[in-house]
Amino acid sequence: MQRQLTDREKQVLQALIDHYITTAKPVGSRTMELRYSLGISAATIRNTMADLEELGLITHLHTSAGRIPTDQGYRVYVDSLIKPQKLSHLDQQRIKSAMKSEDLALGSILEQTSRVLAYISDQLGVTIAPKFEAGILTRITMVPVAEKRVLIVIAMKSGLVRSIVIEVRSHLAPEMIEKTASLLTERLTGCSLGQVRSTIRERLEGMSDGDPILLDLFMDSCEEILSERLSEDIHFDGTANLAKYPEFSNINQFSRVIGMVEDRTFLARIIASGGVSEGTNITIGQELDSDQMRSMSLVSAPYGAGKQKGVLGVIGPTRMPYSKIVSVVDFTAKLLSRMLSR
Repeated sequence: MQRQLTDREKQVLQALIDHYITTAKPVGSRTMELRYSLGISAATIRNTMADLEELGLITHLHTSAGRIPTDQGYRVYVDSLIKPQKLSHLDQQRIKSAMKSEDLALGSILEQTSRVLAYISDQLGVTIAPKFEAGILTRITMVPVAEKRVLIVIAMKSGLVRSIVIEVRSHLAPEMIEKTASLLTERLTGCSLGQVRSTIRERLEGMSDGDPILLDLFMDSCEEILSERLSEDIHFDGTANLAKYPEFSNINQFSRVIGMVEDRTFLARIIASGGVSEGTNITIGQELDSDQMRSMSLVSAPYGAGKQKGVLGVIGPTRMPYSKIVSVVDFTAKLLSRMLSR
């Protein structure tokens, strides 16, 4: 178990990490003495840094080089040395303005949210749709959208919807499509989507009204429309932002980042691994349990849509301005929850 840091050690560690976050350059004792009013000599700073290194909180790349934080050092920093920075009124207004939307489709809202997270944080913004298994079905609507194509929309008590376009083999009369949707609504309203998905054939057994072709297609499509499509429910923006950071200036390093982002299932699982417990979560470097993300951190928070919970967050280098990012993620999650509750 790591011992408690002295006040001096905390002071030096915070100043060192603050400087490294700003400059991306290893920090020496002389720089610390000149740049920060620590009230101690360079020699004392040097001795304190040696103690911090022995504790595994900072390290050095070369014998004569300055020090940089380790993942453990960042963990102490975010847990006990910083407070969330108050988000400026301008940033609050930018987020609110960007997330105003006439389009109430959940996908559009989440896409816009990931875009504004990327813009305000200057890193990678990510959102994951809520899990739908527990959502209570309230209505099924079917609308012909083209010849031999029908849009199926499943609405939930929370106000969220799932939709899919299916192909039919022959032309169906609009009134028959509407009647089939009404019968499905009557049979399935009040069930959770998980229950509908696992028992759909039993629930529709013996249903003589409605169009039999459309009923069969609905049952065949049920797994797809109601399943937890994790890789399809993730939205992200700001990949180009990461190219600005020296951590990813090497083409091979940046290629790994691009590969991570393009693997939507992997990215969704990384974001979801932060959990949906209340409050903002910070996951640093090796805590992400992925070789691809050893030099990255995730700041995430849950948002609510009725009883369903989704997750949003920001991904960037471990050298990210945590105090600001925490405030951005927290503010955006609360704003999104309010939007979806309306």
